[in-house]
Amino acid sequence: MFKKQDGFTLIEMMIVLLIISILLFITIPNVVKQSSSIHNKGCEAFQHMVEGQVQSYRMDHQTLPSSVDDLVSGGYLRQGETSCPNGDKIDIGSNGEVIVKRGS
Repeated sequence: MFKKQDGFTLIEMMIVLLIISILLFITIPNVVKQSSSIHNKGCEAFQHMVEGQVQSYRMDHQTLPSSVDDLVSGGYLRQGETSCPNGDKIDIGSNGEVIVKRGS
C-alpha cells in the first residue's frame, strides 16, 4: 500500500538550522575578540625576530643599524616585511633596541 519514505521533516530541518545559528552567534564574537590578541602576539614575535637580526647585523658590521632600512639593504629583512602583521611600524633605537610604534 504505502511506501515508507525516509527523510527529514521541515520541522526537523528548522530545529537543526536553529541550533547551528545559536552556535554561530555564540562563537563569532569570541573569535573576533581573540583576533586582536593574535595580532599582538604576532607583532611581539616579529619584534623578537628583528631584535635577532639587529644582533646579527651588529656581529657582521661591528656597529648597530641606524634604521630598519639598513637591515633591508643588508639582506637581514625582506623589503615588504618591515612592519608587524597588524600594521604597527617598527623602529630601531640608538642602542639597538627594537621599538614598536603602535597605531602607526
